Amino acid sequence: MDPFARIARPATLGCALAGVALTGCQSETAAPAASGRVSVRDLMKERGLDENDVEAALKTYTRGGKGDDYMIFASGGHGGQVLAIGVPSMRMLKVIGVFTPEPWQGWGYGSQGAKEVLAGGRQEGRDITWADVHHPNLSETEGDYDGKYLFVNDKSSARVAVIDLSDFMTKQIVANPLIGSDHGGAFVDPNTNYIIETSQYPTPLGRDYVPISEYATKYRGLAMFWKFDKQKGRIDEKGSWAVELPPYTQDLADAGKKVSDGYVFINSFNTELATGGILEGNPPLESGASKNDMDYLHIIDWKKAEQLVAAGKTVEIKGVRVLPLQTAAEEGVLTLVGEPKSPHGCDVTPDGTGIVVGGKLDTHATVYEFSKIKDAIAQKRFEGKDAYGVPILGFKDTIRGQVEIGLGPLHTVFDDKGFAYTSVFIETVVAKWSMADMKVVEKLPVHYNIGHIMAAEGDTVSPDGKWVVAMNKMSVDRFSNVGPLKPQNFQLIDASGPKMKLLYDMPIAIGEPHYSQMIAMDKLKPIYKYDVGVNPFTHQPDPHRVEAGKERIERNGRDVHVYMTAIRSHFTPDRVEVNEGDTVHLHITSLEQADDQVHGFSLNMHNINVSLEPGKHENVTFVADRPGVFPMYCTEFCSALHLEMAGYFLVKPASAAL
Repeated sequence: MDPFARIARPATLGCALAGVALTGCQSETAAPAASGRVSVRDLMKERGLDENDVEAALKTYTRGGKGDDYMIFASGGHGGQVLAIGVPSMRMLKVIGVFTPEPWQGWGYGSQGAKEVLAGGRQEGRDITWADVHHPNLSETEGDYDGKYLFVNDKSSARVAVIDLSDFMTKQIVANPLIGSDHGGAFVDPNTNYIIETSQYPTPLGRDYVPISEYATKYRGLAMFWKFDKQKGRIDEKGSWAVELPPYTQDLADAGKKVSDGYVFINSFNTELATGGILEGNPPLESGASKNDMDYLHIIDWKKAEQLVAAGKTVEIKGVRVLPLQTAAEEGVLTLVGEPKSPHGCDVTPDGTGIVVGGKLDTHATVYEFSKIKDAIAQKRFEGKDAYGVPILGFKDTIRGQVEIGLGPLHTVFDDKGFAYTSVFIETVVAKWSMADMKVVEKLPVHYNIGHIMAAEGDTVSPDGKWVVAMNKMSVDRFSNVGPLKPQNFQLIDASGPKMKLLYDMPIAIGEPHYSQMIAMDKLKPIYKYDVGVNPFTHQPDPHRVEAGKERIERNGRDVHVYMTAIRSHFTPDRVEVNEGDTVHLHITSLEQADDQVHGFSLNMHNINVSLEPGKHENVTFVADRPGVFPMYCTEFCSALHLEMAGYFLVKPASAAL
C-alpha cells in the first residue's frame, strides 16, 4: 500500500509521517477521495517538504493542551524583559516584565508593588526606562537547578533583578552604585548563597569623574557578591560585598561546582588598557584592545574573600564593603592566568574539574584543569605578577589542553554523554566535541553568526542532553522580510543521536537576546491562582484586601481610599467621585478563583493599568490632578459582558469643591 495514502485517523498520520520510517508505514484506513482530504505525499509536494522536514515537524509539534518538556528562560535584550519559551514546541509562553514597563502585566503602570520594585533599579536618582538584559541564571541547589528563582542583569545600568518562579513575577531590582556596566552576572554559586555580578567596562569605583588619562591608576573592575536570602527570596544588600579588580575589561564568568565550589572564574580582555581616542590620533578601542596574544582569566577564591570581609578587611565605597585589590592579591583571593586572545565564554564542566574558555580571535577552546590551578596557587608557583601586584599562573602549567574548534569560538554547554557544544561565531556552526579525547566530532551549520548557545540543563552538574539551541545574531533569509531590522533566530537542535539535527527556526522579535538557560518543566512549580486578597509582592494577605460586601469609599482629609472588588463582570464600586488635588488610593481585590480568569483595571487618561489575576490584590496611588470625567474599565476580555465591566471616575474641579 502507498505509505502516503489518504489519511483517515490521527494515528495513521503519525505512522505515515514517522520520518525515516515513512516507506514502511501502512495506512489502516484510506479515506475516500470525496472526503476532500489531501494525501501526505501531495501535501509534502505542494509545500516543497522532504522526509527530514517531516521528521523535524513531528519532533517539535506539540498538540494544544499538551505541555512542553522544558522551558527556556531567555534574555529579552533591549526590551529589558525575560522570555519564557517551551521546548520542543518553541512556543513563546510569556514575556516577564523585569527592568522596563510591560503594559499587559500592568508592570510599571500603576501597581504600587511594581513601582517599588522598579524604583529599586533607579541609578543616581533617575528612572531608567530601558535595559540591556544579558544573562538569566536559575537558582541552584547542589549545582542543579531548583526551579525557585531566576536572576538577570542589566548590562547598560549595572542592575540585577530577582524573579520569583512561583508566579513568574519580578520581586526585586538592586542597582550597583559602584560600576558603570555589568556583563558576567547574574550567575550563582552551586547553592545560591550569592548572586555574582561582574563589571565590564572599567570606571572609577563609584563612577565619580576622573580624567581618562588616569585610567591605569584610578579606574577599576569589580566582582559584586550579592548575598541572597533563600527564605525571603530577596537579595540582602547589607550582607553583600565586592572584590576590587584591575582595570581590564571583565567579560563572561561562571562559578565552580563540586571540586571547584568556592571559586569564581571571570575572563577578560583589554590587558592593553586601551581607552580609544580616535579624534586624538589614538587607535580605536577595538584594535587597541586586541594587540596582546594573551589576556587574563581571573580566579577568585570567594570563600577566602568572605572570611576577609567578615574580619573587616574592607573599605566602604558608597555604602558597599569592598575588598581592596591589593588585599585580594596579597591574601590569595585573586589570581590570574593567561588565556588566548580576546576570550569570550567561561564555562565550568559538569564535574567541576575543568573551565572552558573560547578565544574570539583564536581557533581553540582552552580547557583549564582546576586541580592544576589549585595546586599551583597552594605552592605559589607563579610566573610573575601583573602591574597591580596580582600573581600570575603559568598558562601551560594550568591547562588540560586545547581543542581546535574553528574560527570564533564563544560559549560552551554540555550534555550527559561527555560531549561539549561550542558556538563558533565566524564559522557559524555548533561544534560538538569530546571532553575525553578533546577532539571535535561534528560541526552543524546554523543560520547565522551564532553567539550564545544553550542545552537542556547544560550548565549544571547533571546535564540532560537531548536538546541544544543555537542563538543566532542574524536571520537574513530565514523569514519573511520585515524591513532592515530583522529578527534574530533561535534554532532548536536534536542532540540525542549520534548526529545533530536542526529541527526548528524561531524568530525572536524582541530586543537583542543574549544568554539563556533551559530547565526541565517538572522542576517548575508555579501557582495557578492567589488566595483571595494576597499581595503578590509579599505572598501574604494584603492589609487593604477587600472582602465581598465590604466595598467602600473612605475619605480622610485629602486622602481618598477606594476599597474595590473585581469579579465577572463588574467592579464594586463602579463609580468614584473625588475632588481635584485629592490623593487617591485604590485597593482592588479580584474575587475570582477560577484558573486563568483574569481581569484588568484601567483608568483612562491616567496611565494606569493593572493586571488582576485570580485572587490577586493590587494597590494603586495617584493624585487626581485634573478635573474631568474618566471611564474606568476591565482590560481583559473576561466574559460575555466584558464591555459592561466598566464605570466612571469623576474629578470635581477645585473651584466647585469650595
